[in-house]
Amino acid sequence: MAEPSEQGTRRNTATGPGRILVAVYGIFALAATSRAAVQISTKWHEAPLAYTLSALAAVIYIVATIALARRGEGSFRLAVAAVGIELLGVLVVGTLSVFDQEAFPDATVWSGYGEGYLFIPLVLPIIGLLWLRRTAHH
Repeated sequence: MAEPSEQGTRRNTATGPGRILVAVYGIFALAATSRAAVQISTKWHEAPLAYTLSALAAVIYIVATIALARRGEGSFRLAVAAVGIELLGVLVVGTLSVFDQEAFPDATVWSGYGEGYLFIPLVLPIIGLLWLRRTAHH
């Protein structure tokens, strides 16, 4: 019996509601990249940890956007990893920024669990993981 193609092993995560998810991730990739670039280029000395975390968030949003938009088992696994790391990052950075405000003199995308972005950074990876679970091959 023939093996299914890589594209046939997972439903496309970027169809239907997945298109909205990819668009929101794309917007966050652009926003986080822009924010990190401005922070790092203009005020690096003020909060290097926060700005490094902003850059890390940007990279994760870019990877998640691309992985969610593509088909195939490898892209699916990369999307799960990126979105999972994003959720972990939001929870860790959110908690640290609440309890150790001196370590975060300036906000990151994930500070306060994404309060500067209406908590979308906290909700987005949960929705992303639920969507990935839904589109997984049964």
